Amino acid sequence: MFNSNHIYTLIKKDFLLETRHQHSFYAIILYVISTTFVVFLTMGNPEEQVWNGLFWIVQLFVCINAVAKSFLAESQGRMLYYFTIVHPRNFIVAKLLYNLVLMAIMSGLSLVVFLVFLENPFAYLYKFVAISFLGSIGLSLVFTFLAAIAAKAKQQASLMAIMGLPVIIPQLLLLMKISTVAFSKVVQEGLWQMVGLLVALDIMVVALAVILFTYLWKD
Repeated sequence: MFNSNHIYTLIKKDFLLETRHQHSFYAIILYVISTTFVVFLTMGNPEEQVWNGLFWIVQLFVCINAVAKSFLAESQGRMLYYFTIVHPRNFIVAKLLYNLVLMAIMSGLSLVVFLVFLENPFAYLYKFVAISFLGSIGLSLVFTFLAAIAAKAKQQASLMAIMGLPVIIPQLLLLMKISTVAFSKVVQEGLWQMVGLLVALDIMVVALAVILFTYLWKD
């Protein structure tokens, strides 16, 4: 069903393109640093809930900028070429995995920047690291799927915003709720149920992407 060699080759191709065109990567890093610095100048060291909310809002915009370009960079001619040499399931899985790794890196860098400028408000830093990794997976999967759909409509930016808003807000609220366990020693009721729901949403997005992208590919 899946060809691991094709998936690996496609992921490697995307990373090679990323290393050759590093301006977009550095632009996102600059966005994270400048946004965090402005927050620091405006609010100093915000309280825990504000810190948590700001972090996930920044992650949302980082994900949009990082993931959307993965399909923007693919011209119509290049997509036609991929159509002749690789199965659509392998192509979308490669995109999902590549954006997952890229977003995990971005999330880690964002957390470091936040800790440098806005100090460490955590009681359990390792818990927030794990939650931020899980959240970066969910955000990257959703926006990769939306970018694949929007790419066919030739209106990527506007369509991603329209489709992404009702999908991503519940996930962000869920991530903010789960993240509170890292800020205090109070036991969060229903924690594992919320984590399970987040994982279930990620699995659903992957399943939908693999199934539906085949039909988008043929369009």
